[in-house]
Amino acid sequence: MRTQADKCKTFLTLHHGDAPLLLPNAWDRGTAKLFAFLGFSAVATTSAGHAAALGRLDGSVTIDEILEHAAALADTTDLPVNVDFENGFADDPGGVAANISRLAATGVAGCSVEDFTRRPDDPIYETSFAAARVEAAAQAAHEGGSRLVLTARAENHLHGRADLGDTVARLQAYQAAGADVLYAPGLHDLDDIRTVVSSVDLPVNVLALPNVPPVSELAAAGVRRVSVGSGFNRVALGATVDAARELLDEGTYGFWRVAASAAPARDAFR
Repeated sequence: MRTQADKCKTFLTLHHGDAPLLLPNAWDRGTAKLFAFLGFSAVATTSAGHAAALGRLDGSVTIDEILEHAAALADTTDLPVNVDFENGFADDPGGVAANISRLAATGVAGCSVEDFTRRPDDPIYETSFAAARVEAAAQAAHEGGSRLVLTARAENHLHGRADLGDTVARLQAYQAAGADVLYAPGLHDLDDIRTVVSSVDLPVNVLALPNVPPVSELAAAGVRRVSVGSGFNRVALGATVDAARELLDEGTYGFWRVAASAAPARDAFR
């Protein structure tokens, strides 16, 4: 197994290659192994997928549970693991930094921190305060022998604030605060994505959604990473729902045609 420091270095290098890093989001040991077997260069967690595996909604996983989950995935694969660390499980910068230090001890290679407050009436932290949180997170992520790759997320477009100018200003502030990668989930217009990429000097991640341009167009626009969020987990849940409904409503077993595509998992799990 490679050391954590090696994984961190590899993960950062993957953001500066000839093509965008394609980052699948695993929700358990099995999917982490499967993505590695299929040829991906790194894996990430998904907060929604992890919560679903526990029978809960996104946002309901505790910090102790996510730390245990992160350690399990880091132990499962030799690939770098990036953790969806939600909002750092704290409001104040000091609390975020302390939690990032705890996460670093699990052996992962990177993590993301959101500017989402978890408060429906006021969902996004004020910019300067959000930047202070990123600065504290970056200091904690970059200290010690293993330099975690920190992704700073601007959550505007997931919470009804389609203000591209504010999103760009936030990402620029997070860049100045010490982030390694920038991410504004929910962007889908190619011109908006080009604006973000051209406005910052760090690698930009784009979330693969149904209306997002294909990887080839994102690559031409300068995007350096494409992640799927809860997408693959929803595919798995959707296929299970369809199969269960077929059995309940029709009494037939056509779902085995879909199940046949799971054959590679047998080799991944050996």
